[in-house]
Amino acid sequence: MTCWFEGPLASFDTETTGIDVEHDRIVSAALVVQDAPEATPRAVRWLVSPGVEVPEGATAVHGLTGPHLRRHGRWPAPVMEEIARALADHSSAGTPLVIMNAPFDLTLLDRELKRHRAASLSHYLGGHSLCVLDPRVLDRQLDRYRKGRRTLTDLCAHYGAELTGAHDAAADATAAMEVVRAVGRRFAARLERLSPAELHTLQAVWHAAQARGLQAWFARNGSDEACDPAWPLRPALTAAA
Repeated sequence: MTCWFEGPLASFDTETTGIDVEHDRIVSAALVVQDAPEATPRAVRWLVSPGVEVPEGATAVHGLTGPHLRRHGRWPAPVMEEIARALADHSSAGTPLVIMNAPFDLTLLDRELKRHRAASLSHYLGGHSLCVLDPRVLDRQLDRYRKGRRTLTDLCAHYGAELTGAHDAAADATAAMEVVRAVGRRFAARLERLSPAELHTLQAVWHAAQARGLQAWFARNGSDEACDPAWPLRPALTAAA
C-alpha cells in the first residue's frame, strides 16, 4: 500500500500585508497539487488587491507593491471564496493539505472570509475536516533536539528540498510539500503506519506541547510574548474570550 508521503498531496501558502492574523490581509495565494513525488506539480495562483496599504516591510519580503496589486490583483471577496472552495474540494476528496505554519495561513484565510464573505472557513468545508500536514510541527516533533532555526528555508536546506523564488506563494507551497515528503521518508519507521487523519490529530497535540515549551522559555527570559497552542486554526477572539 502506498504511504501517504508517496501519494497525492496539496499544498497551500499565502503572502500577506503583515503577521497579524486578525488584521492583516492576503495579497497572494497559491494551491499546488502533486499526485506523486515524481509527478509535475499543478499550481493555481491568486493575486489580490487587498483594499489597504501594503507596508514597505511586507513588500520587501514578497516584492508585491500596492500599485501593482491595485493594477493586477482581484477584489478579495471572490478570491477568498475560490480559495475556500478549492480547499474544501481537496478536503472532501481526502487529499492531505500541506501548510507551513498552518495556524497563520488558515487563521488569516478564515478572518478574510469573515471580513469579505461573512462566513467562516468551516462554513465552506461543510461536514468535512481539513487533514493538514505542517512541516514545522512535524520537524520539531520528530527531530526535536536539533539546534538551529526552522524556517522554510532552513527546512529545505536540511531535508534537501529545492526552494527557488522564496516568498512567492507557489514556490513556497511547492517547497513545503517537498519537505513533508522528505520528512515522511526520513522518519518512515515512525510515520508510515499512521494515516493522514491520525497524523493530523497528533500534530494538534504536538503543537500545543511545543507552544507550552516555547511559552515557558519566553517566561524564563523575561519576555511576555504569547504562544497560541491552537492548531491548525486559531479560534476567533470573541469565541476565545
